[in-house]
Amino acid sequence: MSPLTELDNTQPKRAVIYCRVSSKKQANNGSGLKSQEHRCRDYAASKGYMVDAVFPDDISGGGDFMNRPGMVALLAYLDARPQDNYVVIFDDLKRYARDTEFHLKLRRIMAARGATRECLNFQFENTPEGKFIETMLAAQGELEREQNGRQVVQKMKARLEQGFWCFQAPIGYRYQRSKFGGKELVRDEPAASLIQEALEGFASGRFQTQVELKRFLESQPLYPKSPGGVVHQSRVVELLDRCIYAGYIEAPKWDVGIRKGRHEGLISYETYLKNQQRIKQGSYAPARKDINADFPLRGFVECADCGTPLTSCWSKGKTKKHPYYLCQEKSCKSYGKSIRRTDIEAPFEDYLKALQPTDSLVNLLKDLLQTGWSERKGQTQAVKVRTRKEIENIQSQIDGLLERIVETQSPTAASAYERKITMLEKQKLLAEEQLESGLKPITTPANILELTLRFVANPWNLWETGNLHLRKLVLKLAFNGRLVHCRESGYRTPKIALPFSIVV
Repeated sequence: MSPLTELDNTQPKRAVIYCRVSSKKQANNGSGLKSQEHRCRDYAASKGYMVDAVFPDDISGGGDFMNRPGMVALLAYLDARPQDNYVVIFDDLKRYARDTEFHLKLRRIMAARGATRECLNFQFENTPEGKFIETMLAAQGELEREQNGRQVVQKMKARLEQGFWCFQAPIGYRYQRSKFGGKELVRDEPAASLIQEALEGFASGRFQTQVELKRFLESQPLYPKSPGGVVHQSRVVELLDRCIYAGYIEAPKWDVGIRKGRHEGLISYETYLKNQQRIKQGSYAPARKDINADFPLRGFVECADCGTPLTSCWSKGKTKKHPYYLCQEKSCKSYGKSIRRTDIEAPFEDYLKALQPTDSLVNLLKDLLQTGWSERKGQTQAVKVRTRKEIENIQSQIDGLLERIVETQSPTAASAYERKITMLEKQKLLAEEQLESGLKPITTPANILELTLRFVANPWNLWETGNLHLRKLVLKLAFNGRLVHCRESGYRTPKIALPFSIVV
């Protein structure tokens, strides 16, 4: 034997270590990967192996090992060094693979690369009996994985059926300990209030399109966004489409139909249905975000010559831009003739400042509000009785359809009955929510009186805030219809809304 051969025989075997945990959470919060590496390095030292590299994974052991970055890197490492005949060390047979098919495939692939597999708690033997035992243990690992997966699904499905959400908390919610055991969703401020405002605004028409809703969310500094301050359109669709924001949950893939959740809804179920209806009906032309705030009376003041609502624009001068209102009706004699913004808005603001009720009108208003509140209470009781009867009727229809499903032999008829039951269940949920929300008034007569008198006493205070939405509200509450403006003589007599039009 030559001296060179003797030198080669004294060289230690080269080894690589493979470690795996089942999730990124275990990798970040636990010490599983470090513990596995430590044990494998001790094993390699006891065998006299020299460890060249460590390949970690934080992905479940089920399925194709080529979906595991660490294993792919390990195989590429072996391919780049075919002459070294590495020893691949791993802590436990379950860390290797938990799928029989891919376990056997991985065994063949490593053998083809000249790699020797060694496990801390299993002795591989290249005999028929050894291969059989290895295959049985791999099958046992696959069985345990599938059984564990089934148990997890069963527990999560049972949790869903009880009304608890058990997936990732959606934006606007977070998890906290529940008095019923486990965790439950609770509001996560300020995102919850922003989502509530967005969804209610879309239902009411404040946001005419999903694009406007997207702009609103992007304009809120406290709303969580993607890098670059962007809210993706898919997120907007998700907000509108998920019943979880109405206090309900569903999981169609697990045959869990829509049901009342154990968490607080950000909006009512009725608002959720309105949003679904608006999505089906399609979008309107988006509002111009660049001009409405600069011209709050745009669309509310009409031309005296043709009755067309005035539009607005910024006109470029020599040194700066100038704001104007104008009529764009081509058949009108005032077509294209600009009116300075101050000539439109200053007289209106003076009129609004003077719009105040008399003391006798305030007293009358108090009496009217108190009478209206009493009448509304009586109407509410009648609505409750009618709603309870409606719920009973719906439940009776559902029970009848369930009996038909049991009796029918036709799969087509059974499917039709199931669709009808689903529709009735949604109607029942809506009726139950209306009944529940009607049991308690959302405010008190004192609060209504205070808010009403605060506005009636001085609507200018609300207008002066500069908030476009509140200014539009002032126009709706203080006037009956548009204001008519003449280029030569100014405003015509406006139609004042109640209670300002009452003369006492």
